[in-house]
Amino acid sequence: MATATDDGECQPAQPITGITASSSGDENDNNTAGKAVDGDPSSRWESAWSDIADPDDAWLQFDFGAKTAIGSMKLYWENAYADEYAIYISDDAEDWYQVRYITVGKGNTETFFNLNINVRYVRLQGIRRHTHYGYSLFEAEFQTPGCGNSMPTLDTSYVPYPVDGRDRQPLPAPAEPIESIRFTLADGTLVTRFGMVGRSRHARERGEEWNEYGFGRNDTVDGQGNPVDKGPGAHLNFVANYFKNRTWGVEFIDNSNVAGVTEPRIIVNQYFQQAQKGGGHSFVRRFDDPNVTGFGWMSPGDLLDDSTYLSDGAPCPVVPKPANNELLNPDSGFHGIIGANDGCSVVFDTYPGHSALAENADGVLVPNGDNVPARPLKQGDIIEFTSSFFSTREAMDAIGDDGAVRYYTNELTYVMGEGLRPWYGQEPRLMNEPLPRHALQGGLGSVSYDYADNASFIFQQPHNNVGMRNIQRFMEGRRWLHTNLWSGAHNEAGNDRNDAGRELQGQHFNQSTCVSCHINNGRSVAPVVANQRLDTMVVRVGAESNPANGLYLPHPVYGQSLQMNARSTTSGTSENWGNAAYVAGFDSHDVILADGTVVTLRKPTIAFEGPSPASYSLRAAQPLIGMGLLEAIADDTILARVRGTPDEDGVLGTANYAYDPESGEVRLGRYGWKAGKVSLRHQVANAALLDMSVTSSLYPNRDCLAGPKYCDPASGTEAGLPDDALQLMTDYLQLLAVPAQRSQVSGFPQGVSPLPYLDVDPNKVAQGEQVFNDIRCNACHVSEIQTSARSRFAEVRNQTIRPYTDLLLHDMGEGLADDFAEGLASGRMWRTPALWGIGYTKYVAGDIPVGYLHDGRARTLTEAIIWHGGEAEVIKNRFINLSSEHREALLAFLGSL
Repeated sequence: MATATDDGECQPAQPITGITASSSGDENDNNTAGKAVDGDPSSRWESAWSDIADPDDAWLQFDFGAKTAIGSMKLYWENAYADEYAIYISDDAEDWYQVRYITVGKGNTETFFNLNINVRYVRLQGIRRHTHYGYSLFEAEFQTPGCGNSMPTLDTSYVPYPVDGRDRQPLPAPAEPIESIRFTLADGTLVTRFGMVGRSRHARERGEEWNEYGFGRNDTVDGQGNPVDKGPGAHLNFVANYFKNRTWGVEFIDNSNVAGVTEPRIIVNQYFQQAQKGGGHSFVRRFDDPNVTGFGWMSPGDLLDDSTYLSDGAPCPVVPKPANNELLNPDSGFHGIIGANDGCSVVFDTYPGHSALAENADGVLVPNGDNVPARPLKQGDIIEFTSSFFSTREAMDAIGDDGAVRYYTNELTYVMGEGLRPWYGQEPRLMNEPLPRHALQGGLGSVSYDYADNASFIFQQPHNNVGMRNIQRFMEGRRWLHTNLWSGAHNEAGNDRNDAGRELQGQHFNQSTCVSCHINNGRSVAPVVANQRLDTMVVRVGAESNPANGLYLPHPVYGQSLQMNARSTTSGTSENWGNAAYVAGFDSHDVILADGTVVTLRKPTIAFEGPSPASYSLRAAQPLIGMGLLEAIADDTILARVRGTPDEDGVLGTANYAYDPESGEVRLGRYGWKAGKVSLRHQVANAALLDMSVTSSLYPNRDCLAGPKYCDPASGTEAGLPDDALQLMTDYLQLLAVPAQRSQVSGFPQGVSPLPYLDVDPNKVAQGEQVFNDIRCNACHVSEIQTSARSRFAEVRNQTIRPYTDLLLHDMGEGLADDFAEGLASGRMWRTPALWGIGYTKYVAGDIPVGYLHDGRARTLTEAIIWHGGEAEVIKNRFINLSSEHREALLAFLGSL
């Protein structure tokens, strides 16, 4: 087994006796240092506190008389414990070395396992007291290394990588997508299907009341006209139990492309998971009324049977979802409306009449007394559509759901004859308008502009055109990414426990949920202060400093990656096994830009509580958006940019390859900081094992952490992610959308303060994009790529996307080198990260400090660019030599992504 010890047998730990203790000072002659090792649980040491300058700085020191192997230490605290303290060791009581740093002391009983030390002296160094009294310790107990308190030596084996891509096989490409989202009937009728989910409020309701100047309350500014932020709205958030009966499908049957049709219409069918009340459709935003700002629509369309709305109960039955590319009722319908499912269907055929508008004295567009008459719809009409979930208590109870009976939902823009389009708000009053194609970073599935001030959720949205079955897959997959894989609890309040996700995690791990590292689906916490634990990042480790052909032998204690936290798998209580890495400090230097601006670059230096590995690499969690789109790019599209010789600026571009852990086939690498993962399924399963200590069918046991030798079902299987959970997590990432670029001016009403991330200068953004191209950032950060038809999801097939990556490896110079190779990726090489969404970084993170680059070192985009070297050296120097105007424009462009 991979957990065998050197001698093949684990010896039990033994108590260590004969210890003496001293301290920096005792509060009195009764509670002295020796009381902490006298074996009497009722006596205690109390540090001096009442008459000294800095009582927090007290220490307690243990002398073992000679160098002694120590496996564990248990502290029994009185109520006056240490909130923050360090554990130091020494052989001479002069030179001290830190082995543990505790930032959040728990008091009561604290045990430190796997100390793995052989020293004479151990010191508890106080940093911060829990009370205004001194530190108070009843007893300290020590044991020798042995079973139950020390990590075993792993029987490691090399993790293989292919030496090249000559045997490369592309990922399987299904002929048809799992669900059709748009198709055309023989006569030209366009059928569009999309998924909806319950939302808390409307799309234009933010945390402040807002109205046009002179037409009501405007909380977005104070009395002096300064912006005010009272918190977010509630449109992009997720209602309680969002994964449980709270999604539904909508179908538009649009005949505006049919030859000879002069008065086109849309037939709307809805597919709920429970009985509903009729109605709940709204079309066309009420843009002609200055008193309607946050929400409001002009026309509900024609409900085919009004009694379904007017009667009590929920008369609209559950209708089965139709097959792909087929109508449920292609040759029949309701009341002569071919294609309509029943009386709960709606026909929309008239663009409503409305007031003509003109500016008043305050510049507000108001009715001018004229009317624009209603007219038939026509091809190209822009229509805002929203639905609503309108059930009853009885209907919900009938399916065993105690949730709400009424929900709002998405607000979408539909173009007659074309389909769904991501939108933004124009004058008047944020009237919906399709975004221009160049702003659709994630193709037609891009996330529309967010007017609810819900930017922390902007990386958590499904594709704008997500299918009506796929929306449920998305929500169930999201549930798994938010599930604590030990307790089964959801990290958001109000959600049922996921019993299938309970106790899947091993004893040692970094975090228990995916989103504990990928904060709001974005980046992990950046290293910002000394002694910061790095357990929301990844520390890859190896046993060798010079791997052969990119192959690493996993570390004999840690395996392939540090797992910094632990718990008892019997009681569930947390344990300190000393496997953490932490920030030892920062190395800094200054760079002076051409205009005299001084930029301080710094990178974290890393220390280990346990043995220091010969090789290691600190890696931040990356944003999860758009990963399905990246998988949908054909191999040949990526490989076409590989260069055998450098271009005029020294840029190359190298592909990495890896083995598919399921098939064993060589595939193109496209995920991870060094492109070492071949698919989203590979990425999810590998992260589950290395970061969360959760097995799967790809990695059936935790011996896989030590390499492939025992990584097979024949060597044993351990409870882990069910296959359906692994599939749902993968599907969720396939369907996770990219925000549209914020390069358009939003039509915020007169006097209303724009949301900061939507307050853009299009000319500056355009100038910055030109600078981006002129200095050749796009040599690696490729702006436009076409996806293929290889995905099982229609949402990501054949999309023009703007990811700003080539998915290739580049030598980034010695300054960014981690000296940790993966296959063809040397220690100086990194896969080009996608830039889409990068301007949302701070809004997604909220109050969490985040950074850029592989180890989160760069605090700003300017720092990130200046760290570039190697193949990017020439381009980086062009950035350094930019004028202030051009540099600010470039940063404005990046901020718009």
